[in-house]
Amino acid sequence: MSTRHLYLALAVAVGLASQASAQDTIKIGELNSYKTQSAFLDPYKKGMELALDEINSKGGVLGKKLELVVRDDGTNPGEAVRVAEELVTREGVVMIAGTFLSHIGLAVTNFAAQKKVFFLAAEPLTDKITWQNGNRYTYRLRATTYMQTAMLMPAAIAAKKKRWALVYPNFEYGQSAAENFKTLLKKAQPDVEFVTEQAPPLGKIDAGAVAQAIDDAKPDAIFNVLFGGDLAKFVREGNTRGVFKDRPVVSLLSGEPEYLDPLKDETPVGWVVTGYPWDKIKTPAHTAFVDAYQKKFSDYPRLGSVVGYVTIKSIAAGIAKAKSTETEKLVEAFAGLQLDSPFGPFSYRASDHQATMGAYVGKLALEGGKGTMVDFKYVDGKDVLPSDADVKKLRPAEAN
Repeated sequence: MSTRHLYLALAVAVGLASQASAQDTIKIGELNSYKTQSAFLDPYKKGMELALDEINSKGGVLGKKLELVVRDDGTNPGEAVRVAEELVTREGVVMIAGTFLSHIGLAVTNFAAQKKVFFLAAEPLTDKITWQNGNRYTYRLRATTYMQTAMLMPAAIAAKKKRWALVYPNFEYGQSAAENFKTLLKKAQPDVEFVTEQAPPLGKIDAGAVAQAIDDAKPDAIFNVLFGGDLAKFVREGNTRGVFKDRPVVSLLSGEPEYLDPLKDETPVGWVVTGYPWDKIKTPAHTAFVDAYQKKFSDYPRLGSVVGYVTIKSIAAGIAKAKSTETEKLVEAFAGLQLDSPFGPFSYRASDHQATMGAYVGKLALEGGKGTMVDFKYVDGKDVLPSDADVKKLRPAEAN
């Protein structure tokens, strides 16, 4: 055989092998802000890996193994859309999943509607993804800002405080949480006053100035939506200035290990928070998850670990129910899809494509010089979601 014919034969063989390999896997596109939000997304990626191992070790889905094609979205809506387009057109993925920040999730939600691509929004919390900007092709896993704010409302009402201060990051998630809090509390307590709103740019908080402005407004209580590095700086300055002394604080996400663990002995005791007390949840499903996670990674799970794990489990369950990877069949299969998670069973509602996976609510405390959650309980997402009739008013008519 001539050299030319040999190269040609090899090229054909490689091409056929590649094609066969592609046919043996189901490619899932995943994009996220890995470089800038590593506290949450490093554990999230581990959770995805654990789920993939479990699924593929049992033969995959529809006789094929799941394959993840992961990309960074650059923490930029335009870049996220470009990456999503590349995943679909160049990588040939059957769906896309992921995103963390709400404005990134909204950009990909819009992309999914325009391109008719199935999108499972894993982490972004803004209500708009499944309500005002909802569409046929987008589903969402995490409990929304509305849901988590509603979970905190019993504590806010029980505090019986009239003058409230709000502090939140100035982007879609923070703005949405603040509006939900004001609306829900005003409905329950019409005489409430919101004496100051501090909305620093995400990742650029002047914590001393924010803490002092809140103290100067003399609120009776505080609603906090800051997370990550902004939260740590705010807590430090607030503790130093006595801002939290004798003032109830209700706070989104602050009980999640990603944001609680770095506070160490500066943990603000008594805050009522949504979070994840991973070391204290003793249900069989959660214990099995923790054992498998620790065996694989020699580390404890964060909330991101659970979200990543359940994202992949959801995708596998949806494909299995659809018995296909065709977009329209996936859309139909996810409507009412039921599955188990480390937090217990949940479903994806047909009415708004929102999952009913809930969250834990409890109080922050110090144990052994570290922050933890005590007096916690699990709040099922279905108990803090509007009715199907109310959701119909929130979503565009063409969304379903």
